[in-house]
Amino acid sequence: MSDVAVERLRKIDSCAVSDALDALELKGTVMGLGSISVLRRIAGRVQTVKLGEASPDIPKKHLCSSAVDAAEPGDVIVVENHATDFAAGWGGILSTAAAAKGLSGTIVDGPARDADESRDVDYPVFARAATPFTARGRIAEHDWNIEIDIGGVAVNPGDLVLADGSGVVFVPQAQEDAVLDKAEEIQAKEAAMAAAVQAGKPVSDVMGGDYENMLKSK
Repeated sequence: MSDVAVERLRKIDSCAVSDALDALELKGTVMGLGSISVLRRIAGRVQTVKLGEASPDIPKKHLCSSAVDAAEPGDVIVVENHATDFAAGWGGILSTAAAAKGLSGTIVDGPARDADESRDVDYPVFARAATPFTARGRIAEHDWNIEIDIGGVAVNPGDLVLADGSGVVFVPQAQEDAVLDKAEEIQAKEAAMAAAVQAGKPVSDVMGGDYENMLKSK
């Protein structure tokens, strides 16, 4: 069954969504996360994973594997990896499995590794940094399918997420219709402004008047 909200989101860029979040006074834009493999726009419903320090009390299993197994085609795996700034919260075998399931991509608030392997299977991974360091003995999965923190934004399973060359934006599920409506309105205004410039209107007029009123309602 098609997810109408996801289909709408795929047609918008992160800047328009960020502007919509600003206009609605919602928090959802995250800085510092960039592509380490395939750079293309990804959008989908969130499946969350929370990583933390390794401990003998935590059952041993490969991090993120439960989330990948549970995710639906088109979903995005989003990983909180705050316990380390060098050990990977995602790797190549996971990318291979996620690509085979038809997931849209993975976003890690922290390092991820096997960037080349992810690129080889055409799977987008966004992270704070690329790293060769393994998670083994350093970090472990503490939970999944729960609320997590990504760049100071509370992210829940089922929320919307979009990532592209400009950044990453999260849209709370409860406000998704309002945010998408506003983002589409902003995108339409930007398209009209671009058309005006192409038609010969001075860019100073476009950016000086139309741009400053961008976030105002019709």
